[in-house]
Amino acid sequence: QVQLVESGGGLVQSGCSLRLACAASGLTFSIYNMGWFRQAPGKEREFVAAFLRNGITTLYADSVQGRFTISRDNAKNMVYLQMNSLKPEDTAAYCCAATTGLRVRFPERYNYWGQGTQVTVSS
Repeated sequence: QVQLVESGGGLVQSGCSLRLACAASGLTFSIYNMGWFRQAPGKEREFVAAFLRNGITTLYADSVQGRFTISRDNAKNMVYLQMNSLKPEDTAAYCCAATTGLRVRFPERYNYWGQGTQVTVSS
């Protein structure tokens, strides 16, 4: 049974940092492209970042480029999202997801999803 479990969310002030973590189990982690998505109330799910299974390529949404950093540890089956210089517009539920496909910016391409962790940024 595949499980993705996120942690690290919370309430922070604008300009602060948070580090999200996603623990994966029940899958061959190294063959999956891993992504982070977020969804704010009343809005569609939005791509945030992805780390491809080649261990090299990372992709980011324009809105987080330069502020967020995705990383992965295949030995621990973990993926992380370091979020710096947080803004109120970053407030959302953040989910990690796994896909064997290459269209990593599209949520419908993902095979597995975590339950999410809430990030709230106050101004």
